[in-house]
Amino acid sequence: MDVAVRTLHPAALDFAGLLERVHAIGREVVAPNAADVDRAARFPREAFDALAAEKLLSAYVPIEYGGMGLDVAQVARICEALGQYCASTAMIFAMHQIQAACVVHHALDDEWFRDFARQMAAHQLLLASATTELGIGGDARQSLCAVNVEDGRYALEKQAPVISYGAEADAILVTCRAREDAARGDQSQVLVRRADCELKPLSAWDTLGFRGTCSPGYALKAAGDARDVLPAPYAAIHARTQHPFAHVVWSSLWLGLATDAMNRARSAVRAEARKKTGAVPISATRLAEADLLLETMRASVHSMRDEYARMLAAGDDEAFTAYAFVIRVNNLKLNASQLVIDVVARAMVICGIAGYRNDSKLTLGRHLRDATGAGLMVNNDRILGQNATLQVALREG
Repeated sequence: MDVAVRTLHPAALDFAGLLERVHAIGREVVAPNAADVDRAARFPREAFDALAAEKLLSAYVPIEYGGMGLDVAQVARICEALGQYCASTAMIFAMHQIQAACVVHHALDDEWFRDFARQMAAHQLLLASATTELGIGGDARQSLCAVNVEDGRYALEKQAPVISYGAEADAILVTCRAREDAARGDQSQVLVRRADCELKPLSAWDTLGFRGTCSPGYALKAAGDARDVLPAPYAAIHARTQHPFAHVVWSSLWLGLATDAMNRARSAVRAEARKKTGAVPISATRLAEADLLLETMRASVHSMRDEYARMLAAGDDEAFTAYAFVIRVNNLKLNASQLVIDVVARAMVICGIAGYRNDSKLTLGRHLRDATGAGLMVNNDRILGQNATLQVALREG
């Protein structure tokens, strides 16, 4: 769908006001529950009830189908804001918006999916994804399972090592081979609705960070209307949407996480400075050094975010498969996932024992644990390997 011609919702026109409401939800609902979400490794129900009440789960759905019609840059800014209060909440919101974008970009020429978009907006449906598979690992561009379509019905089974918040989702977008005789890379994406799906747990979710994303493995078995197979091949969905949209919104929420860590470090430095009137504490120098890293991270995230938004508005599908663009998107993820750990670790040094303690207002333990997960979501080694291959093939220009 051509993002450039979408009618804008009043929330998009007054985005500053919308963003302030997101921060209000963050302060009043998300942050007060973040520690318990982390400790219990539970879904952040309070946060998503509040986000749904503001109709934010349909933020990316075009206004003509009942959504807000926000663009990717605005959605990324919401992810950045939520990341300042609870990384798990922000990650779930980001993952949901990635799947919403897959439908919006690749299926709304079909009345079947236009009706689903209306349902998304009206009922604030939560979307999850199942891309990885046992036997394939984290390579989203290969599948072992296949969708079987016969007599207007589809059937598929997938052994998924991770389906984030799968137990809470109203629908799951599942990647699979396009048919039984298709190659691993010849994939389709299927909208699996909750009523058409059976999930059998394969593993638990007891992790160091991002505990509230509730991402165990499942054996997924589904059968439903064949019209729920997205009309576009997954290769196109991945190139234009799944890959770049994911790295933009993930990096944005990591930026929010790093920003909150720096805010806590700044509070610690100010408190120390008040005790030493007339002298700048050494921690202020460490704060200035950490801020350089944060600004580097911010510039990288915002630049790629805005570039991707412009590309979507231009509607040139070939641009998304260009090696140079893929490398830049990969570099965004690599840089952001590394810098978030560095910024949070430096903030903890600045905060000292207050940052190290779990019972302190300046505690940074959860921030550091969540930050370490950034490099594992599509493992950085896999991305570096892809970039190495692309660099060899890239032509100067």
